[in-house]
Amino acid sequence: MISMRYHIVSIAAVFLALALGIVLGATKISSPLVVGLQGDKTSLTEERDQLAGDNKDLSDRVASDDAFAGSVSALAVRGTLPGATVVVLSSAGATPADRDAVVDLLSKSGAKVTAQLQLTQDFTDPNRADDLTNVAAQNLPAGAKLPTSGDTGTIAGVFLSSVLITDKAGAAPATAAEATAALSALSSGGFVTADGAVAPGRLVVLVTGGATDSDQASVLADLAAALKQQAGGVVVAGRTGSEGSEGVVGVVRADPAAGNAVSTVDDVERSSGRLATVLALVEQNGGGVGRYGMADTAQAQVPALAVG
Repeated sequence: MISMRYHIVSIAAVFLALALGIVLGATKISSPLVVGLQGDKTSLTEERDQLAGDNKDLSDRVASDDAFAGSVSALAVRGTLPGATVVVLSSAGATPADRDAVVDLLSKSGAKVTAQLQLTQDFTDPNRADDLTNVAAQNLPAGAKLPTSGDTGTIAGVFLSSVLITDKAGAAPATAAEATAALSALSSGGFVTADGAVAPGRLVVLVTGGATDSDQASVLADLAAALKQQAGGVVVAGRTGSEGSEGVVGVVRADPAAGNAVSTVDDVERSSGRLATVLALVEQNGGGVGRYGMADTAQAQVPALAVG
């Protein structure tokens, strides 16, 4: 007679055999899988190390190129803008060191920086767009006209042109009293601050930061395009990141009309970008236009030939 104990032992033996079979089967299956995963890990590690090495080589090359650009910049721009008058604008996101380096290089080119104006955050603030438009309308010099319709950047650009941009003969667009009243109104309204004396000029450089906000970038891009309607040349120089859809350089380049009129530089934090900014202004002064820097949307790192 088969006892209950025999049944229990038999069932336990069956489950033990089943468990042993699962373990042995899993070992046979997992062994080549583990070997394959280890191979993939080794391959990925080697690929990562190779990419890290390539990245270091490229970074070293860029640093070397930039150091070279810094060492030859003063010589490269010397005498390229003799007697030219330049208005330098900087956005709220611009780095003062970038602006100062560009101003210094402009002086070495023979140009005279006649005005340095910093545009405040309020200048591009959509909540203050009506205030800026009213300042422009109420302080417009005699004979000047604002667009009957248009965005804030365009209106501001036309307004600033009416007091800051000379004609081809170098004549001021407004009387000294009108220019003073207009700039004082902008300053009192919190839209600009001036660094030193302000006088009109023929060429314009707008120094900006990197990525900002698409709406604010559009205001500054429209400003640059409007200034180009009167100026002999306009260059927008931004930091790395400015070439994107939320950067001023990117917005200018994406607009066919603006991109074919205003020159852009997308790496003004580099010595090569500052050199490109001045040489692009030389090119503008000679009737040319270009896109310079390290971004994919740039045609070259610096202008190949200074025209003018």
